[in-house]
Amino acid sequence: MILRVSEKELVLKIEDFVGKLSTEDVFSGSILVARHGEVLFKNAYGLASKGYSIKNKVDTKFNLGSMNKMFTAVSIARLAEEGLLNFNELVGKYLPHYPPQISNNITIHQLLTHTSGMGSYWNDKYKASVARIKSVDDYTQLFIDEPLLFEPGTKWGYSNAGYIVLGAIIESITGKDYFEVIRDFVYKPANMIHTESYDLEYDVPNLAIGYTRLGVEEKGAWRNNLFLHVVKGGPAGGGYSTVEDLHNFDIAIRNHKLLSSERTELVTRGKVEVSSNHKYGYGFGEQMNKGERIVGHNGGFPGINSTLKMYMHSGYTLAILSNYDKGASIIEKEFNELLLN
Repeated sequence: MILRVSEKELVLKIEDFVGKLSTEDVFSGSILVARHGEVLFKNAYGLASKGYSIKNKVDTKFNLGSMNKMFTAVSIARLAEEGLLNFNELVGKYLPHYPPQISNNITIHQLLTHTSGMGSYWNDKYKASVARIKSVDDYTQLFIDEPLLFEPGTKWGYSNAGYIVLGAIIESITGKDYFEVIRDFVYKPANMIHTESYDLEYDVPNLAIGYTRLGVEEKGAWRNNLFLHVVKGGPAGGGYSTVEDLHNFDIAIRNHKLLSSERTELVTRGKVEVSSNHKYGYGFGEQMNKGERIVGHNGGFPGINSTLKMYMHSGYTLAILSNYDKGASIIEKEFNELLLN
């Protein structure tokens, strides 16, 4: 493949672009660009707390949104690598107490690829209990009796509920709390020392507050997302991390510190077509752009916009975490334009 710009030129252009977005109050957060494991650029912009005028830093912890799905998928693959599960097995083998529509019809493969027919949990139950949701079982109660949206395996439909079920399977097989397993299988071996699904009822140092303009007039007053988001994230998303930790995760994936090379390929390789150049694998999206294979995941919610993209051929890594509604997606698009188009 032929890259459009040199490393130096790319860094200068993206630094200038992000700086302008920050000045225009479109982006608040942190960004890291690396190549072959070497950091080329990292910086932070905006405020972690507007009320206390606390600036974001490179090691500030931001909400990941749906990026936790990568960690859940890696952990499921680790259990498969140890011979403790098979991707084609039905949910009921591990969760026999689940309703038949889930336990007797949906496979682990379908949960991982968003082809299970399950939906999300942003319903009235969620709104009524958002401040009390902390465990995998708490999440499960939000959707366990909801009807499937389509016959499993017949189409693709993004499903947060499906990844909660994967978390329940992890707990069933290991006999341990989901969060403990993720620490052992992902965070510790990848040296992700600032990554966790924090319980926000307790103070967490150096944590960014999310800010949104959802439901307000264009360029209206920012409001925080503290009463919109769960108190503790889970298998489908909502944990916290830093761009440096995401880079460490990228290194661990590429160097097969978390899974064997065969399993790493299995997890990251696209399996279900989402759009013309985008497929979804096991917790990772895969895009093909001008000969480049891009693997990773985005995250979004009011006051959250994040991305980790691993450019598998050229060796680049792009990690962006933001406590605004948008910004990361705008920067990612510009990065691709500069690098590939």
